[in-house]
Amino acid sequence: MASNKTNKLAFLSMPAPASYVAGLGRGASGFTTRSDIGPAREGPSAEVIAEAQARRGEEADVDPDAFQDPDNETGLFAGTVYEADDEEADLIYESVDNAMDKRRKARREAREAEEQKAIRAQRPKIQTQFADLKRGLSVVTDEEWENIPEVGNLTKKRKVRDFGKTYAVPDSIIVGDRDRSSMESSLDARQQEFGGFETPADSGALTDLVEMGQARDKVLSLKLDQISGTSSINGSASSIDPKGYLTDLNSVVLKSEAEIGDIKRARMLFDSLVKSNPKHAPGWIAAACVEEHAGRMVAARKLIKAGCEHCPKSEDIWLEAARLHNNADAKIILANAVQHVGQSVKVWLTAANLESEVKSKKRVLRKALESIPNSVRLWKETVNLESSAVDARILLSRAVEVIPQSVELWLALARLETPKQARAVLNKARKAVPTSHEIWIAGGRLLEQEAEQPGKLPAERAAELESVDKTIESGVKALRRHQVLLTRDQWLKEAEKCESEASPRTCEAIIKATVSMDVEEEDRFDTWTGDAESAESRGHIGTARAIIAYALRVFPDRKALWRRAADLEKTHGTRESLEEILSRAVRHCPQAEVLWLMWAKEKWMGGDVPGAREVLEKAFVANPESEAIWLAAVKLEAENGELGVARELLVRARTVADTERIWMKSAVFERQQGQIATALETLATALTKYPKFAKLYMIQGQIHQANKDYAAARASFAAGLKACPKEVTLWILASRLEEADRKSIKARALLEKARLINPANDLLWAEAVGVEERSGGTAQAKTVLARGLQECATSGLLWSMSIWAEPRPTRKSRSVDALKKSADDPLIICTVARLFWAERKIEKARQWFSRAVATNPDLGDSWAWWLKFERQHGTSEHQQEVIEKTVAAEPHHSSVWQSVAKDLRSAGKTTREVLEMVVAQLE
Repeated sequence: MASNKTNKLAFLSMPAPASYVAGLGRGASGFTTRSDIGPAREGPSAEVIAEAQARRGEEADVDPDAFQDPDNETGLFAGTVYEADDEEADLIYESVDNAMDKRRKARREAREAEEQKAIRAQRPKIQTQFADLKRGLSVVTDEEWENIPEVGNLTKKRKVRDFGKTYAVPDSIIVGDRDRSSMESSLDARQQEFGGFETPADSGALTDLVEMGQARDKVLSLKLDQISGTSSINGSASSIDPKGYLTDLNSVVLKSEAEIGDIKRARMLFDSLVKSNPKHAPGWIAAACVEEHAGRMVAARKLIKAGCEHCPKSEDIWLEAARLHNNADAKIILANAVQHVGQSVKVWLTAANLESEVKSKKRVLRKALESIPNSVRLWKETVNLESSAVDARILLSRAVEVIPQSVELWLALARLETPKQARAVLNKARKAVPTSHEIWIAGGRLLEQEAEQPGKLPAERAAELESVDKTIESGVKALRRHQVLLTRDQWLKEAEKCESEASPRTCEAIIKATVSMDVEEEDRFDTWTGDAESAESRGHIGTARAIIAYALRVFPDRKALWRRAADLEKTHGTRESLEEILSRAVRHCPQAEVLWLMWAKEKWMGGDVPGAREVLEKAFVANPESEAIWLAAVKLEAENGELGVARELLVRARTVADTERIWMKSAVFERQQGQIATALETLATALTKYPKFAKLYMIQGQIHQANKDYAAARASFAAGLKACPKEVTLWILASRLEEADRKSIKARALLEKARLINPANDLLWAEAVGVEERSGGTAQAKTVLARGLQECATSGLLWSMSIWAEPRPTRKSRSVDALKKSADDPLIICTVARLFWAERKIEKARQWFSRAVATNPDLGDSWAWWLKFERQHGTSEHQQEVIEKTVAAEPHHSSVWQSVAKDLRSAGKTTREVLEMVVAQLE
């Protein structure tokens, strides 16, 4: 039965069918595996497949196009001839296809772009994902790039796996560590039994540790004494300070492995350089510097010595060799250097600097002059070493003979000569160097110094000073003849230089001769004014004064120019110079009221009241109907107690000038003197003449309000609002009248109406906020303030109120918002200064107060806050400086300042007194 059993594996020994392809049924015939590498088996060829199909009775698949001629048509027109009209038809169809393709091109490309965008959104490229990081690399500096660490082994290979296991430390280790620093103080059993162990010490004497320490110190001191002097070993010199030896050891810099590696690479590179090109001196110098940096001074000196042998004509390598050696060796090196590079000024100067005695330096420099007689620098160094003016003069005389083209030497010689000899020296210099403007300027300065000698008559001095102008003018012309054309800016710099060297007349002469160069006639005024302002900003007041003086000669009738000159003298000059300028100004511009008023004020401030009256009388003659001059005369008399004269002047002024401001000042004067009835009568008359002048209504309403006649005051304000609805101050006064009469609702209504007539006005919004605060509605005040900021987004007044309305922690952020909206507003700047004051940042607060008053010096409250701050944190000098600046600025505006200054009790008060009152009132 066993023999009849079929073998299931018999097919393995049978030959494969002719058409069998392994894996063809499961589609696995198109790939090979690792076992197939080698002479791979190909699939059945087309002939084998066809033979197998024939054996199975299948027909072979014949491709009908396999034997078709591609140039011939098939089908219906297979037998026709391809003619010209066929070609034309094909071209037409092709053109139609191309046209249709172009029409669809835009839509196709847009569709493809959208599809590509969608694909990229789902599966973005790596490049796209890191694009922002790549853009961020543009701000990486070179130093940060160099500090990026090298890429290490980031794989997990060869890493010790730490499973956090801990092991108990054996007791033997703990005991040994404990006994490491302990000393044995007992004898063991053997020592007790045998009486101790034998030691190599003689006679069993004990060791004296103190003596051992002293001996060690003595040996160390002997070694230090031996090497403390200068010793030359292999061409090297060393000097060690025994006291600072250990300190010097602390200063030794330990180099890292990276630095050591860099030094080794640099050493290899420079070694290759000097071997390949031994005549290249910078290579030797760099190689020596590398060794010096590495601390190998002996190697550095050897290298630089070899460099000197290979490149004896390079002065740099000799200088580097001298630097690397001590003083004595450097002298020897430079002595060898002058034999090879005897024309090097640097080598000679370095050799002279190595000498410690002046006599030795002179000897070296004179030897240098024998080798290089045409070196200006060597002559200057030699002259500087001379302590005697006679010897220096002799040297300079020889120097200008050898180097006649050196302007510096000529000028130095002229400075050492007497005035008469100096003039002769400068004449020789001018002939030797006709293209030098410095010589002409030096000549002018010499003449000025001679003219300023004491003991000369004024006429003689004036004549000599005139010669300065002629000398500079001649110099400019001579330079032009020799084609030396300096620009205006260069001449102005020379003028400023003369001013800084205490030669103001020479400075003025240069300005006279050159300020009109290269300036168009129509641009002269603006150009010269700009030059004067630039010179003043740089601190050269004399140059600015000279420019303005020349401009006044050309434009004597320019009021603005005279005003500029007066301001310059007021700031930087004396009272006498200011009065002299103003007297000339009113003589050339008699119709300029401001100049007359400035002159009268200066007379008055100087205590010369009769002189001020005389100036105003002259001003009346030149300007009989000038309102400003009439009012200035009234103020002068009123301030000096001449009330009757002031009243008469006002009566005459109302008759002669008859302006609305004169009528207003008349009413104010009568009110200040307590003549209320006269003041009201004057106001009534003035209102008949000038019904559109709002200040008349204000004064009339304030007088009635002061008398508690609210009905009359309300009528005055109502008439004023009807006549002048655009006058904001009138609306505010009417609102405050209603508040004073305890009618806050009516005050709100008035301000609401005012805002409708005068939209986007921050004063009205600020008053509305004030009404709410005074009536106790804090929340309503914040609401009104927010509405005001929406309408007046850049108002410094509202932003300042908003900052103080915030709680203390949020004020700083609110101030930042305010500065973004209106950075140059003085109210905001003053508020920020007060915030710094509250935080006790004293210097910052002082800087911001200074910035606030510089932005607008007419705001008196800013000055008062600054003075109050200095009273608390500043010195007496700071306080006095603020007071002086306030008096000079003469502020007139700000809410508190105006309320104090215009109070009847402040009549006749000076600016300083008003400032003190405002400081006392600020909270």
